[in-house]
Amino acid sequence: MNMRSKAIITGIGATEFGALSNENSYTLGARALSAALDDAGMAKSDIDALIVMRIPEYLRFAQLFGIEPGIAMPLPGQGRMSGLAVRLASSLIASGEAANVAIVYGNDGKSAGAKYGGSGDRYAGNDGAVWFPYGMTSPGAVHAMMFSMHAHQYGTTPDALAAIATTFRRHALLNPAAVMRKPITRSDYEQSPFIAEPLRLFDYCLINDGGVAVILSSAHAARDQKNPPVYVRACASALAPGDSGFPPSDYWRAPMQTVAASVYQTAALGPDDMGALMIYDNFSPTVLFTLEGFGYCGHGESGPFVMQGTLALDGGRFPANTNGGHLSESYMQGWGLIAESVRQVRGTAGARQIGGPRNVHYMCAAPLSSSIIFSDSP
Repeated sequence: MNMRSKAIITGIGATEFGALSNENSYTLGARALSAALDDAGMAKSDIDALIVMRIPEYLRFAQLFGIEPGIAMPLPGQGRMSGLAVRLASSLIASGEAANVAIVYGNDGKSAGAKYGGSGDRYAGNDGAVWFPYGMTSPGAVHAMMFSMHAHQYGTTPDALAAIATTFRRHALLNPAAVMRKPITRSDYEQSPFIAEPLRLFDYCLINDGGVAVILSSAHAARDQKNPPVYVRACASALAPGDSGFPPSDYWRAPMQTVAASVYQTAALGPDDMGALMIYDNFSPTVLFTLEGFGYCGHGESGPFVMQGTLALDGGRFPANTNGGHLSESYMQGWGLIAESVRQVRGTAGARQIGGPRNVHYMCAAPLSSSIIFSDSP
């Protein structure tokens, strides 16, 4: 099936981010969905398919929110699933199974005391336990080893990580919703403590509460929408070959290259056509791996690429994570970046608005890599 621009984003909604101790994942998701429905100019009854993420029970959420969609399903909460959720929603619309699909994400990790790592963590399931005796008990430790491997192989220096962290923080200063709005300098970065050497505090994403909802609809209804249509011009995902152990020897290039070939062909667009990038930044090294995997620079060239200011809103060729990303806005496991993609294509990002073409490329480097190209034209 040709999936190009079959679906459009008709509504986005988000709560505030931070420590929201009076909320849970259900209430956060419900508030985000209410905002998305208002943004789309829709009623609850217009939703005929529901996908929930990081919300324990899809049935309970539907009951509490007062909707009866014909299709409802949960997906795991990992950020690698965000691109897949958009792909599934687009497929439902393209096949005619649904007209309006709501994807709802609710995260109360901060208030619930969520931890990523440590001896009691079971990150990556039983497969991850293979690495526990070596101290690899967290995603951060895995990415620290991956960056060390990249540094050994290509000579990449921590200066590249500092450039990413400080650039995304500057973008967050323009975003009233961002949790981290205190400027950081290169010196601040270098003086921050190591968490898993060589990764420092500012190389890590945040743990916050919040909710985000996205409503997708058929592109046939584009003229009837409240907002300018944002086309899902292409989306794809691919699983890394072989076992799912960490760390991958190719930085997940294999699935990223498969996904890149698919979305560029479907969209009839390439890297040079993009006005902004939204890069899944659970840790700053992931930005480097993603740029190489999706063809924005050659293998081993991402360090110098980002150090040239390429990702900056103020003069960069590919402004990236204009909301501050996971490093400075909030860790909403991809959904904050997807919502920001919609704002950029609509032209409603305010002080963060890009001036280039309204094509925005969302990318996630992971064992299940994914990508979405959002555009203002079909």
